[in-house]
Amino acid sequence: FKVNNEIITTIDIIKELNFLAALNPEILKLEKDKIFEVSKNSIIKEKIKIIEILKFTQKIELKDEHLKKLIKNSYMKINLKSEDEFLKHLSKYNLELDDFKNKIAVEALWNNIIYSKFNSKVKVDINKIKNEIINNKNNKIISFNLSEIIFNVGENQILDVKFEQIKKDINQNGFGNAAMIHSVSENANSGGKIGWINQNSINQKLNEKIKNLDIGDFTLPMVIPGGFLIIRLNDIKEVDKEINLDDEIKKQITIKTNQQLNQFSNLYYNKIKKDVKIEKL
Repeated sequence: FKVNNEIITTIDIIKELNFLAALNPEILKLEKDKIFEVSKNSIIKEKIKIIEILKFTQKIELKDEHLKKLIKNSYMKINLKSEDEFLKHLSKYNLELDDFKNKIAVEALWNNIIYSKFNSKVKVDINKIKNEIINNKNNKIISFNLSEIIFNVGENQILDVKFEQIKKDINQNGFGNAAMIHSVSENANSGGKIGWINQNSINQKLNEKIKNLDIGDFTLPMVIPGGFLIIRLNDIKEVDKEINLDDEIKKQITIKTNQQLNQFSNLYYNKIKKDVKIEKL
């Protein structure tokens, strides 16, 4: 494939598959044509981001200190405890740490662009957050373990038909693989995993929908800026915890800011993709 002047070879797609499998081995359970499609779409998306990043900087690189923090965050997400463990894990998929560093650098620089462009448009109601925390301050923290699929519906597509396709893939291949196939969110490569999130961090409308789910179930598509959202409830827990109001407010501000920036990221990507020429060689 050719993305503007960037060439994507078969070797690139195989390497992308190895990268995706290192993050989410479930992808290897898909049929070969779907594995190829997911890997191809993932590398094309990365190439489009690189084209945009290079409009703002000359190199795809980060400072070592920042890179080390991001690497640690990455291997902790897949339940590894050290960089040595991570290196052994990558070697199983014929990957080296430098391969992963390049991926991390692209995502970090892309996120920098999104932040600089859209941070001023993020709206967070601090008083509302504070009141919600105070009203729920009973030393009981309910947390949901969630996954998501964010998808778009094309001009010639019908929402119900698209949703049926997604449900079919969820039933046949599991939610994580369906996320890799259909989701346009930043966490699609890791199977759409959001992880544990406090009930207080979720807006009331979505909260009600999640509370009505059984573990393993997922919502109907919900309209969000730039597409549609499906949420799956993986697990739920309730723990006793003394709440520090100031710390909790800061945490909620960060979560809600990131949620909005992720939506802006999706919108911006869809916008710049229209100006990129993708052709099969």
